[in-house]
Amino acid sequence: MIAIIDYGMGNLGSVFKALEGVGCDVRIVDTVKDISDADGIVLPGVGAMSAAMNNLERHGLIETVIGQIKSGKPFLGICLGLQMLFEYSEEGGRVDGLGVLKGKVARFTDELKVPHMGWNQLNFKKRPDVVEGIPEGSFFYFVHSFYVVPDDDDVVMTTTDYGIDFVSSISVDNITAVQFHPEKSQKWGLKLLENFGRSVGK
Repeated sequence: MIAIIDYGMGNLGSVFKALEGVGCDVRIVDTVKDISDADGIVLPGVGAMSAAMNNLERHGLIETVIGQIKSGKPFLGICLGLQMLFEYSEEGGRVDGLGVLKGKVARFTDELKVPHMGWNQLNFKKRPDVVEGIPEGSFFYFVHSFYVVPDDDDVVMTTTDYGIDFVSSISVDNITAVQFHPEKSQKWGLKLLENFGRSVGK
């Protein structure tokens, strides 16, 4: 079973429907037990990092999420679920993240139209199984004002050009996390979710 963590941030319904649509056994959960019992975890989210971290803390889920990721369980972060993996965000000065990965979250400069919204392309730096069958330059749907800046370039799975070449997804060990919304990205987004579901089933 794949658990989508409900901590009050984001459109969980569309993520649920997309995963269910590609054949995954999926549930929306909000308890430590249900997260711990799952075979794979999805952490979605839209909005502000500060609100997301506060909500996770209020639900008593921060240590559980970190522990489950470190246990080696397949993990997929979407949008804020990518950003929260890092040490801190520059949003509003500084907001601490989960600190699973070293690096920060930065804001696009004012010279660019913010938020970055709409379809844009992925440029692959590496090809783990989760992106099997997805062509170079495939378009995915984005809505965000901040982007991750990992300390370690080896975690970078794809970059995307939006005035700068920013990191649009990462992959390391059991962790996959993406800045775009696969559940809104039609064919290739569903392919990524199908691949993730397959990894959970292994």
